Amino acid sequence: MKLKVLLVIVGLVQIILGLAYLFLPQPFLHWMGHSATAADINYPLGMLASRFLAYGIGMFVIARHPARHAFWINNMILIQLVDLSVGVFYTASGIVTLNLSAFPMFNAIVIAALLWWWRPHSTLTQPIPA
Repeated sequence: MKLKVLLVIVGLVQIILGLAYLFLPQPFLHWMGHSATAADINYPLGMLASRFLAYGIGMFVIARHPARHAFWINNMILIQLVDLSVGVFYTASGIVTLNLSAFPMFNAIVIAALLWWWRPHSTLTQPIPA
């Protein structure tokens, strides 16, 4: 049950991020404390938004039967680890300050860890029903 709740929460966060990057990219970046970007950056942010939205919706499907979707849960763990790595890199290089990166990096650690501990065991070793 706790995994299902976590998956729904992760899905909601992904959808919120997707909607913000799709419809309000500049105000959202400003609200988070980032520098203003050129208007043409809204195009790749819109493409990024589609992935947030798709994965967010997917999390609701995955939450219904987590054991059937271990691959996708592992992919979300990977996403969180990449997010954390990018945060560490840009913070360590001085491009982003810790006050901008601390919360997202903390979230990435918590989400990755909980998904890792609560993830269903792979069913790849079990025979596939005919």
